[in-house]
Amino acid sequence: MNIICSPSGIVNPFRPGQGVMDIAGAGFEHISLELDMCCSGHELEHFGEERRKEKTGDGQPDKEKAPDRGIKELPPMSEHPEKMRGFFGKMLAECENANLNIPIMIGPYLPRDTKRDDMIPVLKRLHEEAIRYCGSLGCAYLVIRPLTYVRGNEAQWQLNREYYLGLAKLAKDNGVMILLENQFELRNGQVVRGACSHEAMALRWVDELNEAAGEERFGFCMNVAACSLCGQSMYEFAVTLGRRIKAVILGDCDGYHEGYMLPFTSVCYGQPRTDWLSLIRGLRQAGFDGQMVLNICDTAAVFSPLLRPQLMALAKSAAEYFKWQIEMEALLKKYDSIVLFGAGNMCRNYMKCYGEKYPPLFTCDNNEKIWGTTFCGLEVKPPKALQNIPKNCGIFICNIYYREIEKQLRDMGIHQIEFFNDEYMPTFYFDRLKGV
Repeated sequence: MNIICSPSGIVNPFRPGQGVMDIAGAGFEHISLELDMCCSGHELEHFGEERRKEKTGDGQPDKEKAPDRGIKELPPMSEHPEKMRGFFGKMLAECENANLNIPIMIGPYLPRDTKRDDMIPVLKRLHEEAIRYCGSLGCAYLVIRPLTYVRGNEAQWQLNREYYLGLAKLAKDNGVMILLENQFELRNGQVVRGACSHEAMALRWVDELNEAAGEERFGFCMNVAACSLCGQSMYEFAVTLGRRIKAVILGDCDGYHEGYMLPFTSVCYGQPRTDWLSLIRGLRQAGFDGQMVLNICDTAAVFSPLLRPQLMALAKSAAEYFKWQIEMEALLKKYDSIVLFGAGNMCRNYMKCYGEKYPPLFTCDNNEKIWGTTFCGLEVKPPKALQNIPKNCGIFICNIYYREIEKQLRDMGIHQIEFFNDEYMPTFYFDRLKGV
């Protein structure tokens, strides 16, 4: 699984050095390229409108009211898609210097509440150039949101089928897979489900597009914020689409408005607004191993640039946590045998969920009173027993005092230490043992 940092809200494409440095300095190895940075939804919504020309008394443009894009004013990208590459030139050079790869690109898109029904030719030119750009960069995936301005599922399907298939050959020639994305719409300020917002619709669209293309040229990008706003079960969504999900856009929101905050930061009375349990369970069950794009643009926007390095380090840790949780079973498969450390609730949940498929040799505990007893069918041994375990045996700490126990084991000269966590297991024992 690739952990990818979105540059949105972090990198100024005209002066990208500091933002790219903050991303790379936090340990990220991958960054996405988001084309709305050069061609915004606002620009597309107002495409073709005559530019406002406000002049001073001497007939010169009023510089105070001219848009400030960091350099001299550029022509609208929607009118000149071929200039897309030049726009990101400085940013890509900084990414190359920082050894940041670009595995995925996000195509330009209309606003959620668009009223435009005449933009297909403009979007197609932009998306065609984006495909060529992807190919030239060796970028494997391009996210293109479905067109949503028509009502009715069948009408939306026919419109999008023709549009996507019209891009399929160019995508093939450039080695690019096009990813659809689940949508919501804004109608009179209210959130309603849009194209591919239901897992059955998304499944049908991807499969029928691939069948028509004669190959796997289309996949899916699961937008967590869109799922949350539409009140969907992310578990059902992920499990239904399975391996068709090639990318996930990860970000927190309040459940009412589209937003992209650092995961676990949108809370109410100590409870998360995003159903992380459903998401992690679903992606784990689906065997997700694709591109995880972390977008924290709203959180980054309110942090002082002086705090940006610490924020990015926390963001990287949060992303690693998701990767660890989603790949929990893959981690278990890594070892020939397993031993647990801890004889309590977490050990019991391990045995409930994975004990049959990945049976531990035994468990151990620091409580000498239970040495020699059995717990959930496992013999409880003292920590010194870990010095005699077989090669390629993973020791999984099943106790919330992870770092303390890890230090204890390393001081004993024991390695191959892993953490196990039961926060997002498929099932739980809810009658927790007291005192453990």
